[in-house]
Amino acid sequence: MDRNAGMIVMHATRARPRRAVALGALGIATSGIFIDLSGTSPGTATFFRCALALPLLWPLARDERRRTGGLSWRESLVAAAAGVLFAADAMLWTQAILEVGAGLTAVLVNAQVIIVPLLSSLVDRERLRRSFPAVVACMATGIVLTGGVVGTGVSGEAPVWGTVHAVLAALCYSGFLFLLRRGGRTEGVVQSYRGVLISAAVVSMVGGMLWQGMTVNPGWVALGWLALTAVCGQLGGWLLVALATFRLSSTVSSALLMLTPVGALVLAAVVLGERPTLPQLLGCALILASAYAASAPGSLHHRCTSTGGKPRDNHRRAGRVRRPNRNNLP
Repeated sequence: MDRNAGMIVMHATRARPRRAVALGALGIATSGIFIDLSGTSPGTATFFRCALALPLLWPLARDERRRTGGLSWRESLVAAAAGVLFAADAMLWTQAILEVGAGLTAVLVNAQVIIVPLLSSLVDRERLRRSFPAVVACMATGIVLTGGVVGTGVSGEAPVWGTVHAVLAALCYSGFLFLLRRGGRTEGVVQSYRGVLISAAVVSMVGGMLWQGMTVNPGWVALGWLALTAVCGQLGGWLLVALATFRLSSTVSSALLMLTPVGALVLAAVVLGERPTLPQLLGCALILASAYAASAPGSLHHRCTSTGGKPRDNHRRAGRVRRPNRNNLP
């Protein structure tokens, strides 16, 4: 992606932010479908989805460096550490796709919207909302139903293990968000993301060799699907959502980002033939309702993901530009 293409993307996010977020969310929704079609191991899929996105991201990071300056050593180290968590998240998420299905996995990883507030509460002593226990209970019920604990004929080869891996992926992704937004800065978003992908590519290669195997040459067909994952989800979806969400209200952006799990469910049914049972679909509805409630304006998750995990002073809100809400990023 050259500078001109980057400028086109930035102009599109300014002119049509709602369409940009919706398109980005749907782009992210395709990731699980493409990874499933690639038929590769977690380590292989994670390595190539990161490595193939880097050549496209590099010109944008270079342009950002010219405009805003480079990252400090501390920010670079934070990005590298966040990349370790991102690699773990992506590998566990890929394993969950193989076990419970691409559609259900995209819903299950929304458990991160209750994990991020818990991390902020433990580290920053932020007070949780009174409604938070009810959201957690609703989310937990949805996870149990989606994982196939209740009912027969559930979708997926190993739905219970897939649910475990998806929740662990959500835990790693929550740590990734919490760490990156505490140590990063708004002006270095693209450069930080480049550091994350470099670190994640290295870690996934090593991790893949130790878990499920790593294939350096998966074949042209698999590489094609992984390239689509890198372009549509890893890069295109991320850029559109990251650049456009701060131009919308929290309510609108949270609603549009729900297109990712919903879109993944629909695409998985159409493309992969996945057919969740009625209890699993009920569980999905509970998870999505919990995710939306946790991401609503005024919630701790929204404050944490909008301020880098740090408390925001109420008397300083006026006139401040709101930071992006990226609840469903890959």
